[in-house]
Amino acid sequence: MFNVALGHWLVLALALGHAQGFVTLHAQYRYPTGSWTDARALATSVVKNMTADEMGGVVSGKGQFGGRCVGNIHGVSRLSVPDICYSDGPAGLRAVDLVSAFPSGINAAATFNRDLIRRRGVAIGEEFRVKGAHAYLGPALDIMRAPNAGRAWEAFGADEYLTGEAGYETIMGVQSTGVQAVAKHLTAYIQEHYRFWMSSDVDDRTLQEIYISPYIRAIEADVAGIMCSYNKLNGTYTCAHPALMNGIVRGQYKFPGFFVSDWFATHDAVYDTAMAGLDLEMPGGWLILGGGTYDSISSAAQKNATLLARLQEMCINILTPYYKLGQDSGFPALSFNVQGSGDNSHVNARSDAHTSLIREIADASAILLKNSNNTLPLGLPASIAIIGEDGKPPKNGCDLNACLDGTEVVGWGSGTTILDYVVDPAAALRQRVVAQGNKTIITESLSNDVNAGVAAATGKAAALVLCQAYSGEYGVGLTQVDGNWGDRENLDLWRKCGSLIEAVSKVNKNTIVVIHTVGPVNTASWINFANITAVILAGLPGEQTGPSLMDVLYGDVNPSGRLPYTLAKQEADFPAHVLLSAGGLEMAPHITFTEGLLVDYKHFDKNNIAPQFEFGFGLSYTTFSYANLTVSGTTVSFSITNTGSRAGTEIPQLYLGFPTAAGEPPKLLRGFDAVKLSASETKRFEHSIWDVVSQSWKRPAGTFSVYIGASSRDIRLTGSL
Repeated sequence: MFNVALGHWLVLALALGHAQGFVTLHAQYRYPTGSWTDARALATSVVKNMTADEMGGVVSGKGQFGGRCVGNIHGVSRLSVPDICYSDGPAGLRAVDLVSAFPSGINAAATFNRDLIRRRGVAIGEEFRVKGAHAYLGPALDIMRAPNAGRAWEAFGADEYLTGEAGYETIMGVQSTGVQAVAKHLTAYIQEHYRFWMSSDVDDRTLQEIYISPYIRAIEADVAGIMCSYNKLNGTYTCAHPALMNGIVRGQYKFPGFFVSDWFATHDAVYDTAMAGLDLEMPGGWLILGGGTYDSISSAAQKNATLLARLQEMCINILTPYYKLGQDSGFPALSFNVQGSGDNSHVNARSDAHTSLIREIADASAILLKNSNNTLPLGLPASIAIIGEDGKPPKNGCDLNACLDGTEVVGWGSGTTILDYVVDPAAALRQRVVAQGNKTIITESLSNDVNAGVAAATGKAAALVLCQAYSGEYGVGLTQVDGNWGDRENLDLWRKCGSLIEAVSKVNKNTIVVIHTVGPVNTASWINFANITAVILAGLPGEQTGPSLMDVLYGDVNPSGRLPYTLAKQEADFPAHVLLSAGGLEMAPHITFTEGLLVDYKHFDKNNIAPQFEFGFGLSYTTFSYANLTVSGTTVSFSITNTGSRAGTEIPQLYLGFPTAAGEPPKLLRGFDAVKLSASETKRFEHSIWDVVSQSWKRPAGTFSVYIGASSRDIRLTGSL
């Protein structure tokens, strides 16, 4: 039996979920941690002995090129305070050798599996620790408001509950290794175009229920730091926003850690910025985009007693997590230098266990969208064609992977990873065929050339077409890729791969499509073709992309991934889109969140729009039935049976419908499990819901609907409470 806590009741009917008791970490993953109170007392005693200049160095980084990490503070060696190291990124340690390329956040979310998400956090934390990096700049908690948002793949999709739960598990995993986690980007950071100057204009309710709620879970996980974003929020830069930092996050939700700016995301005066709540400015110094605010803070503080007291508090906030996580004792020395080859002792942070975990997460995040006549799993086809440039090895060496040539395992930008150890699909297929005794003839056409693809597919028992859609971060030093400046221009498959799919399917009656993508893509023009027998959305699976794909194709693994966003029949059906052009010379547009609470599936449900594939959707090689729902007080129980002939993992999802007067969307995700069941096995599950009234949060009066299902649209059981 599983016990899953499903919610604070929040203002105007927001329920935030809690998950307890899912993961037992191995003993070696636990590092001694102290209380916030004790750590703060120690930090206070250290800071009291600092000069104003030393404190100024602690709150301002060493500059873009001044430290060995992406960001470093100026340590105080006489007080045993090191140059604390802050490094990207959400999918693994960036710009460093001998580390792993983990599945991206969007794939972690697609598992709907708390255990795997936490284990991913543990493994990432281990690699940071081995390398001597004190702080992991992640997880990203940005909501996928628009389907073509450039960096949405770094985070956990379009739903605030799923994002909060995935963030919680990631933080718990990372910090269990004694590494600080820094949740980002606070908040309403929703696109790359105009990101340095735009204002996200969000009403209070939407701000709290959608964009703040994942940070509540981060705070409950004892997150060390929170990074403010580039954009303005309702006209004020987030990194100088007193109502956001001091009022909501620190005041309302009692965040005890530090606020750090995104790199060069400061623009306001030193006093105003400090008093607004920002503790740490990164990376230090000024660039054309911003920064340099705290360069003069020590001299300003010596002339202003209020600012001096605040400077002391800022240093205490920064150092408290350092002591809380025990980093002052036995933490490995920094072993790398992101600026170049100097000061790099080439410590190997990789392990067989991490490689195995990467493959396991990639397996569990593969989403089976279509499987006509049980085409998959494959047996031993006499011949198979592998088609598309996504099948070949990725090009290495591009600046922050801002290029696309080969298989896609991660997006580009500061959240990217190294590609040194990627096993591409074509190589994995060759290895598979050899392991099966060379009984299948492989034909390769590893480009998107339609004529070559058709020639390769003709006469083959199966044709495997691999397509992709790419995006990343916009900024200084980050170039466009195929005319896409971070955000995608549209949701089409890249490099005319949709045309390649259609052409191949006309000559091969067993066309299997695999999509590596950062987010939603257009599939409507070809998804229903009879000759397209199976479709797998593999997302951004990390370095084990090829082997994991073979696991799913050949049935070594029964797919259990679920969509963490909606796939629409047409782009216009989505409630929000990236503002690609503000017109004229406008560089600081105000983007009004007119959709309010109706993000992604909530908009589709409210407006009765049929999606191509709904949020939470994903097929399996077996089938499951749901039965015997009981709702007693605040407890919801039900049974699931594997009615097929294969073992598999089902992802039961609990949605709540709120009283009409509450003004909520028709239903909201408020629980999920990943349930392994043998053939014919039945398990019963129990979900607990409790009421926590906090400040202005309240549970609305009336009857709540309970929906249990396999996706947001595939509801199997209904009840009320």
